[in-house]
Amino acid sequence: MTEQWLGTRLIEKRCIACEGDIDPLTDEMAERYLEQVEGWEFNESQTVISRTFTFENFKETMAFVNAVAWVAESENHHPDLTVSYRCCGISYQTHAINALTENDFICAAKINALLG
Repeated sequence: MTEQWLGTRLIEKRCIACEGDIDPLTDEMAERYLEQVEGWEFNESQTVISRTFTFENFKETMAFVNAVAWVAESENHHPDLTVSYRCCGISYQTHAINALTENDFICAAKINALLG
């Protein structure tokens, strides 16, 4: 792992389009990235990261969902969402390879930043 890789903040990066022509992150790299996105966790097979966000009411939840949609469109990298009255669950996986890539963690970092 190079110092340059470790020193670059995920929130400052942009997603790179993936058409299935990219290798998934190694477990070690995924764990390093996960350290940079507070509150997110792996699924059992370490192929998905997810986080649930809780809000005071439906209006706040939907405002957050719309902001997440804006991030997803801006990065051209889209999560799976579960939305209910006071919460929003977000899961990221690079669908083209059914595994994790840097893009998933970039978007997770940008979504975390929405809440300050």
